[in-house]
Amino acid sequence: MKRKKTLIQAKLERHILHGLLCEWETARWVLSSDHRKMLTKPLFSLNKMQNLGYWSRPKREICLNRQFVLNHPWDAVREVLLHEMAHQFADQVLGAHNETPHGTKFREACRLLRANPKASGNYRPLWEQIEHDSPAAEDKIMLRIKKLMALAESRNHHEAEAAMAKAHELISKYNIELLSHNENRKFISVFVGRPALRHPREDYHLAALILDFYFVKGIWVPAYVLEKGKMGRVLEISGTMHNIKIAGYIHDFIRHFIDSQWRDYNQDKGLNRYRKTDFAVGIIEGFRSKLESQKIKNIKSKSALMKIEDPLLTQYIDYKYPHTTNFARKVSNQDDNILEDGMKVGKKMVISKGITAKKKSERLLPAN
Repeated sequence: MKRKKTLIQAKLERHILHGLLCEWETARWVLSSDHRKMLTKPLFSLNKMQNLGYWSRPKREICLNRQFVLNHPWDAVREVLLHEMAHQFADQVLGAHNETPHGTKFREACRLLRANPKASGNYRPLWEQIEHDSPAAEDKIMLRIKKLMALAESRNHHEAEAAMAKAHELISKYNIELLSHNENRKFISVFVGRPALRHPREDYHLAALILDFYFVKGIWVPAYVLEKGKMGRVLEISGTMHNIKIAGYIHDFIRHFIDSQWRDYNQDKGLNRYRKTDFAVGIIEGFRSKLESQKIKNIKSKSALMKIEDPLLTQYIDYKYPHTTNFARKVSNQDDNILEDGMKVGKKMVISKGITAKKKSERLLPAN
């Protein structure tokens, strides 16, 4: 058994090292052509160490902490990789030989690579920061939102609906007040969902719902798909930590809700994966129509869950993603009856159970 586990981990580490190379190659394309030519392909390794990683000039190697890599989701691994890549860039391209490790040229390298200068030492990945965000640091409105989302668990459907509607009103109020203060805001970017070579149609509908109603912006970015050994795509959302926390929870809640409802709906039908997509899209669009109805009802009181553009977030997105393209997918062979059944379910869905962070089960090394 121990030997089998060792072989599994060795195979996993080979995939990870290939993934680091793929992510390094992808990250280069944000640079100018001259800078890309000056940055040479490094070796990659995993090792036991105190730090999260290091760049070695003599070895021309980027090494990451093995335990960190195996016990964290891929977006956290990529964040550390970009940090070490910035060290490489500062060294090879900007000539930071006589500077302190995190000096001026390193910070410039982070700016050019869109890397996090803090992703080293005792740094906690962003989802862990969100998870351990203390109540004392939260806005009073955010605490009320969490309490209302918990009340939405009520078995009384009308009470649950009212609690959810009020929570959404307060989410809008929080963001309106945030913009009115006109202060600098810290934005972060995290993955929601998992990287995949192909995403089912409901993933795009769910992404659109989150971006339209929950005060974050998002881009489908290249990301390594570990189990396939190839680059795929994943949704990366950006916003304030509070809004990321809410949007990430809503995203995960709806996905789990779809899975549970589909199991019940398909129990005696034997329908295929394509029909699940029809049902899932119906749920998402049914919930969207519910949010739109709430917006219309509350528009006079200016408390509706409406889209509010944050100019600072727009600037952050323009900086972080300088090269973007649009793509569209065709809908084929859709079962309108199943779609309609899903919409009926979605119109009754109530978001509940409070705000939680990303699950720790997304670490790369499988549990025993």
